[in-house]
Amino acid sequence: MIHHLYPGLILRMAGAAVTSFLLVIVLGPRMIHLLVRRKLGDRPEFNQADLNQLSRHKSRTPTMGGILIVIAIFVSVVAFANLNNFYIRMGLLTLVWLGALGAADDWIKLRRTSDGGRDGLKAWEKMAFQVGLAVLLSIFIRDYGSESHVRVPGTAEMVNPAHSLYAPFWSRPIYLPMGVYVAITVLTMVGTCNAVNLTDGMDGLATGNVLIVTGVMLVLSWIVGVARWSEIFELPLVAGSAEMTILCAAILGACLGFLWYNAPPAQVFMGDTGSLALGGLIGYVAVVTRQELLLLIAGGVFVMEAGSVILQVGYYKLTKSKRTMEGKRIFLCAPLHHHYHLAGWPETRVVSRFWILGVIFAALALATLKLR
Repeated sequence: MIHHLYPGLILRMAGAAVTSFLLVIVLGPRMIHLLVRRKLGDRPEFNQADLNQLSRHKSRTPTMGGILIVIAIFVSVVAFANLNNFYIRMGLLTLVWLGALGAADDWIKLRRTSDGGRDGLKAWEKMAFQVGLAVLLSIFIRDYGSESHVRVPGTAEMVNPAHSLYAPFWSRPIYLPMGVYVAITVLTMVGTCNAVNLTDGMDGLATGNVLIVTGVMLVLSWIVGVARWSEIFELPLVAGSAEMTILCAAILGACLGFLWYNAPPAQVFMGDTGSLALGGLIGYVAVVTRQELLLLIAGGVFVMEAGSVILQVGYYKLTKSKRTMEGKRIFLCAPLHHHYHLAGWPETRVVSRFWILGVIFAALALATLKLR
């Protein structure tokens, strides 16, 4: 049945995954050597002396390894995906746009020496590029799907999936006005970008969880791209979205290859080059499949990491004393993985347990597909 519906799709997914994996494996040693030779090593600096002490051994580990991920995904998608597919072209735009933004930020951080700073791009500059991309994509995606209408399961009502929001545990679509649609797309993509970026603070932590969430996104892309399956699971039928499984497969292969070098003890870090691109792609797939809310469950680890930072900063500001100019903290340090590290957990324990949590969240997300 699968081959009858999409001849060769499984083979192309396998080809994209294997190609991206091999590209990272083969190019990895050369890239690591180049980064070391150019002295593009990470220099962890936190506002926490104990954490700086725990991270001192990483000071010479090269970063910007996300270049490997971006190259591998791009080449694999071009080689195995249908480039006439609108969603594939927009996916490549997302990859290149955010990969370039992350690379610029990494480069400025690592090479700025005149003032001793390593702040990279300003926060508003990175945010402007991320928001700009999300707004463009939201307009293009909504317009592209404006002629598509499908029947609401169990009724005779016709709706446009591209203009609707689908919530877990609820089969009926929620119509979104243009402004709300754009806002949700921006929140999804920008939020995922920065959540993955915040999670990328320990060897293999972000890479492993991206692998898990991408697996969920691959399943969703296939389900909403096949009429029969979308009907069974009461999800929107998004014509052409099944091709996004090739993009997801390329991400899986690239991340598996990168984990070969990024697993503890890491030989290379992905930096913003990889984390922004991967986070943006995950958010993009969620927007196309109309599963922005389900991503909150599947990406539970990323939500925890970003949420810990928001809570920490917010509580610190709320309790800040005018006399001492100091506030109280909920966690020893944020993002959350640093809290457990400072609490005495070895880094490998933090990473492995966060991977386990990632699998649990992914399983919960997939379980909701039949709880409607």
